[in-house]
Amino acid sequence: MIASTPEVAKERRKPHKVNVRILRQDGPGKPQYWERHQVDYEPDMNVISVLQKVAAQAKTSDGKSVPPVTWDCGCLEEVCGSCTMVINGRVRQSCSALVDRLLEQVPEEIELKPMTKFPVVRDLMVDRSRLFRSLQRVKAWVPVDGYYDMGAGPKISRDEQERDYPLSQCMSCGCCLDACPQFTKIEVYRRPDESDDDLKARKNAAYDEGFVGAHAISQAMLFNSHPVGKNMADERLDALMAPGGIQACGNAQNCVAVCPKHIPLTTSIARAGRAVTVYALKTIFDR
Repeated sequence: MIASTPEVAKERRKPHKVNVRILRQDGPGKPQYWERHQVDYEPDMNVISVLQKVAAQAKTSDGKSVPPVTWDCGCLEEVCGSCTMVINGRVRQSCSALVDRLLEQVPEEIELKPMTKFPVVRDLMVDRSRLFRSLQRVKAWVPVDGYYDMGAGPKISRDEQERDYPLSQCMSCGCCLDACPQFTKIEVYRRPDESDDDLKARKNAAYDEGFVGAHAISQAMLFNSHPVGKNMADERLDALMAPGGIQACGNAQNCVAVCPKHIPLTTSIARAGRAVTVYALKTIFDR
């Protein structure tokens, strides 16, 4: 008789099927509804693998034919940030969400929902343009006046490299924003006969009134510490002092808890708060 081991017992507990509950939406402004699907289990599956199976069979668990589920993904290795969704109640990357671990937590089924703070395009795909607009607001880039060889740039100390490298790992996935109580949903619908440019202008105007978000604050600190990027430091601090800037942060610390890259976002927010305070006092007394 072969003695049972934890590994053997675990192997026996693996299901033959995976039950998936998906919150769907047929388009912007349309009502949401739940669908249940069931796919064959395979070892080492992630949520993207499950969605591929769901899309291929295009049938609910009760056999009803339905349009394939829509989602967004790119790199499949937690680099592009585009596959963010709410999985079993927690916002995260679906490419790195492993089915075996999810079923250990909730054996009955896997629940998938789109992010809650961004307008839904269809099903699990959302419009993240507000996220990138926030990066524009804080000028999250290093300005250049050409691409010709200018020789060696300023040196960055080891301490500065170790402090700033984690901030450079941000992939604009939106996890920190979806978990933030201060980052509330802003949805702008197209008016009849409205051009793309007019719609974009209205969206940007609405986005600029909302909270800029932890990701943009952290990127502002990253580029303000860069030897070349700091030439625009005052403009970034002005943006962080504007409506929806650093003052809108409630310090809930949800952002740092859900960041898939473990970026010290609350440290960046604290640095930004100090920098903005010093800058504000300086502007007052320099008048």
